[in-house]
Amino acid sequence: MTDFLLFAVVGFLAQIIDGALGMAYGVVSTTVLLAFGVTPAAASASTHAAEIFTTAASATSHVTHRNINWKLFWRLAPAGIVGGALGAFVLTSFDGQLLRPFVTAYLALMGVYILYRAFRPRRQTVEPGAKVVTPMGLIGGFVDAAGGGGWGPMVTTALVGAGGAPRYVIGTVNTAEFFVTVTISATFLIALLSGHWSEAKSYLDHAAAIAGLIVGGVLAAPLAGLVVRRIPTFHLTIAVGVLITALAGYQTWQLLS
Repeated sequence: MTDFLLFAVVGFLAQIIDGALGMAYGVVSTTVLLAFGVTPAAASASTHAAEIFTTAASATSHVTHRNINWKLFWRLAPAGIVGGALGAFVLTSFDGQLLRPFVTAYLALMGVYILYRAFRPRRQTVEPGAKVVTPMGLIGGFVDAAGGGGWGPMVTTALVGAGGAPRYVIGTVNTAEFFVTVTISATFLIALLSGHWSEAKSYLDHAAAIAGLIVGGVLAAPLAGLVVRRIPTFHLTIAVGVLITALAGYQTWQLLS
């Protein structure tokens, strides 16, 4: 029950941040799970299991409000699905303790990247081309699975930086994320059932944390609009970047010292 309540709070706060910024649920949740000693594969699998529910709610909302650029979606989603499956397969193929320094260092870099994007001015709105969208989908899906998060920070900010209209980029990326998340979770499940994932037991040990992330995230989903009205996006982005960088950087220092 203690684990459930703790991660319900984590999921609640992470989903509020994600709903307000269009990113960061995965990196926040994974960073906290790693801080509590969960292995990288189990942390990523736990986060993506919870994200099936939160991204489904987010995608439904964006479709309802017509925030989707369907041409962009059909370029982005297939690439993200392929990249996500590859990332999950790679993550379950190695010893979690060997990967932990690299995953935490990656999350620290994601925090720095979020800070960088907060201060970078947006380009004039244009239609992102296939030369940008497809590679970002592949890379975003791969690092989202292998690093436990990063689809939103990488793909959303890259496409907005390439000139995409923020409303349609956020809506499209969040909707595609549901399909990427389902693929990643299915890959983890196949690895678990087939015996390919040698550390599967460590994932099953964290069922209470997964349930907490799901419940907290679902409860928080309707409140994102309130956060957007109350807290300036710039300030919230800075706070998230500092939090992720500090937590992941500290873990990296501990592991490498």
